[in-house]
Amino acid sequence: MTDSILQRIAAGDSTAVEDCLKKYGGLVWSLARKMLRNSDDAEDAVQEIFVDVWKNAERFDETKSSETTFIAMIARRRLIDKIRHSNRRITADSLDDVLLEPFTRADKDMQLGLEAREAAVAMRNLRPEQQQVLRLSIVQGMSHQEIADATGMPLGTVKTHARRGILQVREHLGLGSSKQEVAL
Repeated sequence: MTDSILQRIAAGDSTAVEDCLKKYGGLVWSLARKMLRNSDDAEDAVQEIFVDVWKNAERFDETKSSETTFIAMIARRRLIDKIRHSNRRITADSLDDVLLEPFTRADKDMQLGLEAREAAVAMRNLRPEQQQVLRLSIVQGMSHQEIADATGMPLGTVKTHARRGILQVREHLGLGSSKQEVAL
């Protein structure tokens, strides 16, 4: 079996870098251009994204996600960071960029699809009790008390499963744990 491009990058294969740029350059550029609007910012972001990809190639685990998803998630996180940074400084041309090239429905659907796939993988890595509590809460919209009544679990146990499950999902998605309470 052939190693993935990311495995080859992690192993120091110099040809893998070029292969990565050829295979994923269009995807990363497309995401950057659509999310950032400004070509110069998009170009800078693409370079930063590929540096992050190369630095994190050894973290890629094909049992957890596809190579495309892994790279798209790195790109998405870097782009969100860049957007947050640029929101602190508003330029005159940023309004023009937004008006000239708005997000299309397909762009939003693609981004949501990638995020949903990653969240689903994170959920599958949880203990069955945590999965059950989070599904009842998120999908069914049940309160902690309703989950406790429906499952026969003590209310404190339901809250613990919810909290730990959310923290594990956040960690898997690279969002880290927050000092603020996670409320469902």
